Amino acid sequence: MAMNGLIIFITWTDPRLNSPMYFFLGHLSFLDVCFITTTIPQMLVHLIVKNHIVSFVSCMTQMYLVFCVGVAECILLAFMAYDRYVAICHPLSYAHIMSRQVCVRLVSTAWFFGLINGIMLEYMSFRNPFCRDNHIENFFCEAPIVIALSCGDPQFSLRVIFADAIVVLLSPMALIVISYARILASILGRNSSSGRSKTFSTCASHLTVVIFFYTSAMFSYMNPRSTHGPDKDKPFSLLYTIITPMCNPIIYSFRNKEMKGAMARALGRSSLSQAESV
Repeated sequence: MAMNGLIIFITWTDPRLNSPMYFFLGHLSFLDVCFITTTIPQMLVHLIVKNHIVSFVSCMTQMYLVFCVGVAECILLAFMAYDRYVAICHPLSYAHIMSRQVCVRLVSTAWFFGLINGIMLEYMSFRNPFCRDNHIENFFCEAPIVIALSCGDPQFSLRVIFADAIVVLLSPMALIVISYARILASILGRNSSSGRSKTFSTCASHLTVVIFFYTSAMFSYMNPRSTHGPDKDKPFSLLYTIITPMCNPIIYSFRNKEMKGAMARALGRSSLSQAESV
């Protein structure tokens, strides 16, 4: 929470980070904060107290927020890959193509699809009745597990969510693969070794986030439920809902000189203001 909050603060207040990459990074950190606050508080409560009961409304709310934030992050990561492609392969046109207005529209698109897709997935998850108290074998209300507990036939809902996962996960991933394939081709065609290393360093952080997030989400939503079990599901659920949001600020801040400089300036201003107040 502290690291993501710091990234949000400095990307939105530091004038030296007034570029599309940091605009997207601020929104990615905001999505990570949403992920963390949706899943961790309830998990911590259940670790402390013996009463692990979750109300039906709480489960619905948590599932919708996970859907909404997860879909928005999938699309945002694809837009971030496109941003890197334009910056590296078309540097002279970068300011024109990735204008502030375009960036706002892209982020709004990610949020819009997250909100709308969440409503559809929420309906598919709870369209069948639940006849009794149920035991959820996970640390939060994950859709495929909850659907399997319903009294009706869960196969149609599971197939719809599987099809939706193919579109939501594979379409952005295709854009990411295409973007980075073209970036790689552009890098290999350059003569400057220093330029190559700087570009690789910039893109490596994004690729690390993409690999963590997409592989874990694919395992959770695109595998047949017959191959799943609590011991297999929980690590992957933990990876895309908690571990990835925790690692994102570390990956972006410690692999990026501009971010480290902005953090140092922000912390320096904070220390100076405290000293003046004393």
